[in-house]
Amino acid sequence: MTINSPRQVLFASLIGTAIEFFDFYIYATAAVLVFPRLFFPASDPASATLASLATFAIAFVARPIGSVVFGHFGDRVGRKSLLITTMMLMGAATMAVGLVPSYATIGPASAVLLTLFRAVQGLAVGGEWS
Repeated sequence: MTINSPRQVLFASLIGTAIEFFDFYIYATAAVLVFPRLFFPASDPASATLASLATFAIAFVARPIGSVVFGHFGDRVGRKSLLITTMMLMGAATMAVGLVPSYATIGPASAVLLTLFRAVQGLAVGGEWS
């Protein structure tokens, strides 16, 4: 078994964190500029923006939950396998957010799906950090 040097671990952590934060910043921008019209057009513009930002916030609420859950199982099953699981979960949830149909297509279910996938992203990030 090879042991990674501290430099390799630092570099891998830096890349992973940079990608995660890039995702969150892009989502924050879209939550203000695009998502109110796509997922919450039935309400007034201010309420639509606040609802869209609430879907952004749900990922931050889910982070500590993901940390506790994945931290617990990481100690029991193994951290490497759980890290891979959380990374796959984050990728799948991010892809799913990009594939959610708009309000015009499936109505209020679009906002529910968007919120669900953001919660999964938050759980995954919390799991990666633990």
